[in-house]
Amino acid sequence: MYKFLISILLLLAFIGDVHAETLTLYSGRSKSLVDPIIQQFEKETGIEVKVSYANTTQLANKLMTEGEKSSASLFWAQDAGALGAVSKKGLFTKLPESVLTKVPKTFRHGDGFWVATSGRARVIAYSPDRVSMEALPKSVFDLTQSKWKDKVGWAPLNASFQAFVTAMRAQVGEERTEKWLRDMQANGAKTYPKNTPIIEALAAGEIDLGLPNHYYLFRFKKGNSKYPVEQTFFKANDAGNLVNIAGIGLLKSSNNDKTALKFIEYLLSVKAQQYFVSEVFEYPVTEGVIPNANLLPLDELLKIVPTFDLNEIDDLQGTIKLLRRVGII
Repeated sequence: MYKFLISILLLLAFIGDVHAETLTLYSGRSKSLVDPIIQQFEKETGIEVKVSYANTTQLANKLMTEGEKSSASLFWAQDAGALGAVSKKGLFTKLPESVLTKVPKTFRHGDGFWVATSGRARVIAYSPDRVSMEALPKSVFDLTQSKWKDKVGWAPLNASFQAFVTAMRAQVGEERTEKWLRDMQANGAKTYPKNTPIIEALAAGEIDLGLPNHYYLFRFKKGNSKYPVEQTFFKANDAGNLVNIAGIGLLKSSNNDKTALKFIEYLLSVKAQQYFVSEVFEYPVTEGVIPNANLLPLDELLKIVPTFDLNEIDDLQGTIKLLRRVGII
């Protein structure tokens, strides 16, 4: 009798596992940033999210290799460039209008294959102890001047930087972009693996200027309001002021579109958007969110960004080839 009951319990457990909702997510967003909201989604819905974390560019390349045989249902990317590259390969399923209309047209794919989950701006970070506001370069192209030799930090392997270069290629052309990269290299630009070390290097006195995303400094300031680094934007419409997005797309390889769409809708909910604004210091892409006082209001931000369509920065492979040709990666 005892063995029979054990067998029944094991069978019930097996049946429960079979019917439990799960989805597989490829996340180019770092675990430290998004794991809390993923856990909250799991808690509220009972849906298990199996996450594969890696660099956004690496995941995009992996998906393009796997094609529709991928085990992933969703691709959550750190930038529009990677989403565009995957979309060009025909690997996304068009999202329903009920999802797309939650965000402005500026923050979604032109044909509906991905949607933004939050916004991020490129900035010029600096050491106020060594560089005054008045002395800051007015354009990203001014960073190649001799007075900034060995004083600028960048992160060429970072997906956001690569999206920025892709945008620059689309804005000013391949030739001028390559010249800027080579001139930066010749001017002693210091390479860091990602954005956080750039902020740390500024505080440590290794460099005077850096090219990160806007939200990294706020994390340091949260723990120490006197952290010795500041940041600002270049002149209005400069290529260095790119506003990019983190975004997500539903893959054709998904074996449960309904469950996957629940996750996308959750990321666009007020609760999730407030998390991105309050905890990650990013810009919201939907309405109804309490603004973060640390952030430039979105309407003011849009006045200084380069006029640019995020759908145009989909030539990720071209950027990788350029960076390799120049010898930066």
